[in-house]
Amino acid sequence: MEFIIPKSLKLEHEELHAELARAIQIGGKIGDSAKTVAKILHPHFMKEEEYAMLPLGLLSSLAEGKVTTEMKDVLKMTNRLKAELPQMLEEHKEIVAALKNLIEAAKKRKWNMHDSLIN
Repeated sequence: MEFIIPKSLKLEHEELHAELARAIQIGGKIGDSAKTVAKILHPHFMKEEEYAMLPLGLLSSLAEGKVTTEMKDVLKMTNRLKAELPQMLEEHKEIVAALKNLIEAAKKRKWNMHDSLIN
């Protein structure tokens, strides 16, 4: 059975990558901080897209009571997620710390990732 990542989650990942790319282009401390975030975030996103977010594509079918035998294939992904969850949660802490550094660098330059460079 093919599992599909919910579109909203896929778009969120794409938007975050695009925003980080914009921040990297600014250079300086903002760019360096954004590179650090991207370095940590990219492999984490790959894991999420490989086995953490795919099972979420089944939620609407499950909520409607539509269960098929092909859905059992999702167990490989959920078992892997269960095994790797502690590491992924540690990665979340690293991502948050790196984002805090990016935010501090942006505040010093009065830059907002959703706007352009103000100063």
